[in-house]
Amino acid sequence: MSTDVNNHAHDPAHVHDQAGHGSMRDYVIGFVLSVILTVIPFWLVMGDVLESRVWTVALIMLFGAVQIIVHMVYFLHMNRKSEGGWVLMSLVFTVIVIVIALVGSLWVMHHLNSNMMPVSPEQMRIAP
Repeated sequence: MSTDVNNHAHDPAHVHDQAGHGSMRDYVIGFVLSVILTVIPFWLVMGDVLESRVWTVALIMLFGAVQIIVHMVYFLHMNRKSEGGWVLMSLVFTVIVIVIALVGSLWVMHHLNSNMMPVSPEQMRIAP
């Protein structure tokens, strides 16, 4: 029985489950995905692939969000099993706070822009 436990301790697959750290294979997969998720948006912009700037920006943001997830899974080793799920819970809380801050900032800026008084060119000339 003790030799069976010692054999599993040197097995990289079992070390991955116990320690929560990735193997070289995980790091290579994460690196390749990160490179792909960086090259595609670069190609979209430099190649002027899409005619619509709105779609280009939306795709870049989508690829950025996917790349954040890839980094968290493959490099930061965030999953449901790490530390009893508390890492995932803190990640969810952080995402909620960031979404509230971003949406709130965009909402405030939009309303500030739409509620500003119109300024005529004559008033702009005499403004300090």
